[in-house]
Amino acid sequence: MTSVAPTDAPVLDGDPFSMETLADPIPFDTAVREAGPMVWLAKYGVWATGRHAVVDGIFRSWGTFISSAGTGMTNTKRETTWRRPSVILDQDPPDHTATRAIMTRLLSPRTMRKLKEQFAAEADRLVESLVARGEFDAALDLAEAFPLTVLPDAVGMAREGRQHLLPYSNVNFQAMGPRNRLWEEAVEQAGDAAEYVAWQMRREALTDDGLGAEIYAAADAGEITEEQAGLLVRTFLSAGVDTTVFGIGFALHSLMQNPDQWALLRAQPSLAKHVFEETLRHTPPSPIIGRTTKTATEVDGIQLEADQKVLLFLAAANRDPARWPDPDRFDITRQASGHMAFGAGIHACVGQLIARLEAECVLSAVARKVGSMELVGEPQIKYSNWLRGLTSLPVRVTAA
Repeated sequence: MTSVAPTDAPVLDGDPFSMETLADPIPFDTAVREAGPMVWLAKYGVWATGRHAVVDGIFRSWGTFISSAGTGMTNTKRETTWRRPSVILDQDPPDHTATRAIMTRLLSPRTMRKLKEQFAAEADRLVESLVARGEFDAALDLAEAFPLTVLPDAVGMAREGRQHLLPYSNVNFQAMGPRNRLWEEAVEQAGDAAEYVAWQMRREALTDDGLGAEIYAAADAGEITEEQAGLLVRTFLSAGVDTTVFGIGFALHSLMQNPDQWALLRAQPSLAKHVFEETLRHTPPSPIIGRTTKTATEVDGIQLEADQKVLLFLAAANRDPARWPDPDRFDITRQASGHMAFGAGIHACVGQLIARLEAECVLSAVARKVGSMELVGEPQIKYSNWLRGLTSLPVRVTAA
């Protein structure tokens, strides 16, 4: 980061990571998008953009806007971070190519069909048990409980210790932003989470019939090293939990806020896929990601120097009126393809197939088994430097 402000670009003095902004982020998202194609965030000395076309272009210009200097605010080529960089998220070709190919092969159509059977059965079981209770916290008992069961099972994780996954992931995402109070609290609350993950990512800690074992099989075949295999397993543990949890929670909340959309889903449970896609567009759980300029470049007439951080405001891009008609409206019949929640280009989220499958299964189960669903308490938001979500969503339901 640099403290030298540009002379040819809009400047914003606000703080996207203040508690006030995190409590109500849409105004700041809007300010970033409307200020210009590139905006200088004076407080942190970084660039930002919230325009859909610009964000999409940067994602696809991976040779100029690199990931290997870290996808948060820290330039990992010049500063150390709390953990080793990801061998897929924080890499550029050619290093990125081999690990990406393994993950793509791993999540084959055959694998996804097998996982769909498992996920759907667990979703039905969980939703039926919650309907029998009548009142529950949809953020904790449904949106969180489901991914924390099916994803670790699919990876082949041990049953013990899974309570460490969310604290570990929280540190991971808080660390993407500034070293503020949220980061400090996450580190303090994490306890032994880092030690647990270091243990769980080992070959010996995984079952021999899960996705983790298949990653290590690639190491046995000489495609990657043993160390890289462990770090790929870690990707599931650090990046595949919170975002899906919060995405499902936002979908449930949005359906209750929009009874007409809930009625549409109940009438057509097959719209569960569309519900999740519209949720990702309307309220993405991962609203920001970073890139770093490899060389000096120009974006819509604005000059960027080499080695500068650029924050892509994905939530702002997903509500860009230049791309989406009536973008603030939640509409599950909308063609939401093209949203930036999973990125684009060669770095598009490799785990998006699993996230979509998890959400489709649980939302379909809700549509088929829940007759009515209403809020019975105030939703509580998650304060995070790098994610958006709900920590509580009290609901009352009746059976279909």
